[in-house]
Amino acid sequence: MKPGVRAVGVAESYDGREGSESTLAAAVVRRDRAVDGLAFGRCTVGGTDATDAVADLLDRLDRPDARYLFLAGVAPAWFNLLDLPALRESTDRPVLAVSFEASPGLADALASEFSGDALTARREVYERQPPRRPVSVNGERVWVRVAGLDDDRAAEVVRAFTPEGGRPEPLRVARLAARAGDAYGSRPNGDAGTE
Repeated sequence: MKPGVRAVGVAESYDGREGSESTLAAAVVRRDRAVDGLAFGRCTVGGTDATDAVADLLDRLDRPDARYLFLAGVAPAWFNLLDLPALRESTDRPVLAVSFEASPGLADALASEFSGDALTARREVYERQPPRRPVSVNGERVWVRVAGLDDDRAAEVVRAFTPEGGRPEPLRVARLAARAGDAYGSRPNGDAGTE
């Protein structure tokens, strides 16, 4: 893969207050680690708007040259589930959701946190998602769900965008940006000055 190939990484950060909003950051990163664009958005903690919020971020970035969309997992902002097949269709690029820990899945956690229509809606989204597959990268293991690529190609893409460690560079940069945006946004009037 050429050094100038670009991907978008999307990560989130929130302060843990239920009912609040989570900060989303999208980072356009070249394979050679050059950051080539940023955008910020929000989704509701415990809501169901994360998929639309990510699609909106990609629309606002307006970067058709970014070939891949990396997501930090499928359940940001306290189970505000991302729908990978829907994002694949709306963004017209392969979508790779990367997680960094082994997990039995979200079915039991969803059932313990939600009931009724809220549980049904989340289960429907969760059950549409592609399966998680382990990928070894730089001596570490990540788990990848992918829409729009076969598993072998997805593993190649993850490795190509992970020059060191186990976190793909688009997600590393997006996580840093989301944390900074969340910290800035949590100050009164957005004031980032000293107190």
